[in-house]
Amino acid sequence: MSTTISAPNALPGVIKVGIARIGYELRTYVRTPDSMFFNFSFPLMMLLVFSVAFSAQDFGIPQLGIEVSSAQYYLPAMVAMGIFISGAQNLGIDIATERNDGTLKRLAGSPIAPVSYFMGKFGQVFITGFVQLVILLVVGGVFLGAGLPNEPIKWLTLAWIFVLGIVSSAVLGITLSAIPRSAKSATSVIVPPLLILQFISGVYLQFSQLPEWLQNIASLFPLKWIAQGMRYVFLPDAYQGAEIGGQWNLAGVAIVLALWFIVGTVGAAVTFRWTKRN
Repeated sequence: MSTTISAPNALPGVIKVGIARIGYELRTYVRTPDSMFFNFSFPLMMLLVFSVAFSAQDFGIPQLGIEVSSAQYYLPAMVAMGIFISGAQNLGIDIATERNDGTLKRLAGSPIAPVSYFMGKFGQVFITGFVQLVILLVVGGVFLGAGLPNEPIKWLTLAWIFVLGIVSSAVLGITLSAIPRSAKSATSVIVPPLLILQFISGVYLQFSQLPEWLQNIASLFPLKWIAQGMRYVFLPDAYQGAEIGGQWNLAGVAIVLALWFIVGTVGAAVTFRWTKRN
């Protein structure tokens, strides 16, 4: 008679460990006040500031009889910014800090698989990004009076732009995490260029009014396309006349974000290191 002996200390599956890592990453995230502010609370605060500061201004199109409040005008921009920094800024700073303080080196010597580690990171940005989105919609739609989508197709568009925006921003963040040379410099190295990108991507300023060379630079990154898609979701259809080419170009949004995820994944795989550079 033959018997099968199972290993008493068999390691948990990669998926099980990855799910456990999501919980760990979420707990770490909420216990870090600076991350909570810069990555989670910042878009909400900016929405409140812009909505109040420009409350007397009408962002509508008078000749078409369309009225748009400041809250409705800035809501898609803040939603896009929230998605972008949840992935790019959050992961860029977080992974750079973990690499330079030795956390990644210790993980590299443990039985945890890289897939489980990144499952934890992606799970954390998905969950925190979704919660942030819900809060922005509630505050903007209920408390500030911003008009929310009333068509199912626009809610569906919001969903796929959120998913593609999160993953494309996340792989950009992983790539950026290779730049800082110390844990202390991670925030100061990563935040300024991403803040500049927000200004040239149609978040704070109307994209079509920027110089063409700035438009070309912004078009190389996900944020411009996320913001463009969100304007379709939240603004009246007549607003597409202010877009480049006079249309929302949702097909272009989907193609560019999907390509960014593919190319960004390759870039992240090439640049990612478990240990810091000398």
